[in-house]
Amino acid sequence: MKTLFYGGSVLPMEGPERAQALLIEDGRVRAAGALEDVEPLASGARRVNLEGKALLPAFVDGHSHVTALAQTLGLCQLSGCRNLGEIAQRMRNFRQQWHIPAGEWVIGFGYDQNDLEEGRHPTAADLDAALPDCPAMVTHASGHMGAVNSLGLQRLGVEKAAPDPEGGRIGRWEDGSPNGYLEEAAFTNMGSRIPRDPEASLKNLERAQRVYFSQGVTTIHEGLARQPEWDLLEAAAARGLLRGDVAAYVDIKDGAALLEAHRDRLGRYNNRLKIAGYKLFLDGSPQGRTAWMTQPYEGEETYRGYPVYQDSQVTAFLEKALRERVQIAVHCNGDAAAEQLLSCYEKAHTACPRDIRPLMIHAQLLRPDQVPRLRPLGMVASFFVAHVYHWGDVHLQNFGWERAQNISPAKTAQEAGVVFDFHQDTPVILPNMLETLWCAVCRRTKAGTLLGEGQRLSPWEALRAITVNAAWALFEEGEKGTLSPGKRADLVILDRDPLSCPPEELKDLRVMETIKDGETVFRASE
Repeated sequence: MKTLFYGGSVLPMEGPERAQALLIEDGRVRAAGALEDVEPLASGARRVNLEGKALLPAFVDGHSHVTALAQTLGLCQLSGCRNLGEIAQRMRNFRQQWHIPAGEWVIGFGYDQNDLEEGRHPTAADLDAALPDCPAMVTHASGHMGAVNSLGLQRLGVEKAAPDPEGGRIGRWEDGSPNGYLEEAAFTNMGSRIPRDPEASLKNLERAQRVYFSQGVTTIHEGLARQPEWDLLEAAAARGLLRGDVAAYVDIKDGAALLEAHRDRLGRYNNRLKIAGYKLFLDGSPQGRTAWMTQPYEGEETYRGYPVYQDSQVTAFLEKALRERVQIAVHCNGDAAAEQLLSCYEKAHTACPRDIRPLMIHAQLLRPDQVPRLRPLGMVASFFVAHVYHWGDVHLQNFGWERAQNISPAKTAQEAGVVFDFHQDTPVILPNMLETLWCAVCRRTKAGTLLGEGQRLSPWEALRAITVNAAWALFEEGEKGTLSPGKRADLVILDRDPLSCPPEELKDLRVMETIKDGETVFRASE
């Protein structure tokens, strides 16, 4: 089957030049160029008049957690809560709405202590007042921390004598007993202990896919696949439920056996699911004040966040990935974590000089003086540049002007010849690539502050990050990222041309249609 698109702006992304027409055939790009050149190839094609809209390659996710988004779709949404009382009320209402009986888990997602009047995380006592007879958990918007009520602590086996795990912290009352707050490894290790309904999880995964498609994304990340996440994705793939491509990264510390058991999927899609590589965590969250910094947080004399591993452990993990020729995605937010990755990878790469395109995920506080060191290592910086808007004002409080203005230093990376892409770390925020495009170009905080004028990109540069560069970061540049002949017909149609609209309006662009391998997977209602 052939389809000819014409009558709008076609952006092949091979260069800044526009084309007049695009022809696709059997799920692949056949030709792009002047209408008079493409039309003779389109005999018998279905003709689609874009009516002034823009057509470009579908967006490629730089990092997210599709299974976590699926899980949150079945949870109480706490985004926008202004105080602890509102969190409690939403959790009560959610229980009543879904008729959750006593003894069953009630789980919420998306609160941010920075937005709460009390300026602190919930405790077990706060949740006990709302749900005394149900185990309850609320997750911070970053996914790095949260709180559990007293019954939940009992169910999870968090007792007074429980030590803080490596790379995490258990909040405690003055007598040393757990107060319900759990941070980093102390929190993230708890999710797998909560039972899930497999059929409900599959339905929510289908819903999560549609969220990505509605944002023009057809290649999706699973940024941390442990056994439960992998089982869900594998079940969806086996049933033919995956309509987008899903690239999964397995936990290198606890999931290496998972990769060994599924090496047939390493770097190769099977029913739209592949293992892209390993995942490694080095620190925490900047807005949660757990990112590992070289200098103290503002207002602190010594506190700088903390690492997850010692250098020797990190080097061993990196050497493993290099020996096996497996890509590794490494979570780094603070500049101390970035330094640990760079120094350890330099050592490992010297001993085993292979090109595995390692990913520095988030790279929020990567310093401009550190950026050039990524290029000789073939390391990709995947920036969560939407932090500028969503938490830029918080970063100013946590890090001061000099450090905060250089969060997500994309322009420095571009000038240094470092490949970079963008992501939203969904479900931290929705996979809204157009908002991210605006953030990279305009760099405005919620309060309207221009944060990092020198790090602003042009719309063309920002578009390359979510198409060309993101495909390269996945070793998929031969299949995706541009509308070159022979590549997959993964397309997005926008209501306007992002290269000609005013920069401040980029966030208001609409995804009108998303096409995967020539088939429409999303169409907006007019």
